[in-house]
Amino acid sequence: MPAFIQRSLQLVALSILFLLAHALAGQPHADRIIIVKSTYTMTLMTGCKALKTYKIALGTAPVGAKEIEGDHKTPEGNYTIDARNPQSRFHLALHISYPSATDKARARQKGALPGGNIMIHGLEKRFAYLGPLHRQADWTDGCIAVTNSEIEEIWQLAPLGARVEIRP
Repeated sequence: MPAFIQRSLQLVALSILFLLAHALAGQPHADRIIIVKSTYTMTLMTGCKALKTYKIALGTAPVGAKEIEGDHKTPEGNYTIDARNPQSRFHLALHISYPSATDKARARQKGALPGGNIMIHGLEKRFAYLGPLHRQADWTDGCIAVTNSEIEEIWQLAPLGARVEIRP
């Protein structure tokens, strides 16, 4: 390949990298996610500023805090995003750090396990066509569900370590 073509390709590649870096640097990131179960909302926050609010679906037993494995309740309390699963059967998934020490103690008092694997996720491929209609019923095992396009947006905005506050 002639040197001038090779040099031109290098300049184009550098220009693209510069533009991508510039675009990503300007994108806000959520440092906190507030989920209010009673209003079925999830708000991504940067400091005191709300970036975006989403309507959500919850576990099939939405009232009350998760107590034990298999109760189908969505936890309540303060957690963090501690893992990301790009291969989730629910499109994309952000893992919430449930159970906390308090959650484990509560379950132990009941002689049970606290459960786990609580995520903010999208929809299974076979149900993706439902889009926002999935919110007409609480259907998860205790997770927080949004549409696939919404989880794609949340995936970009919520980094590992973002705080998650789940309110009744």
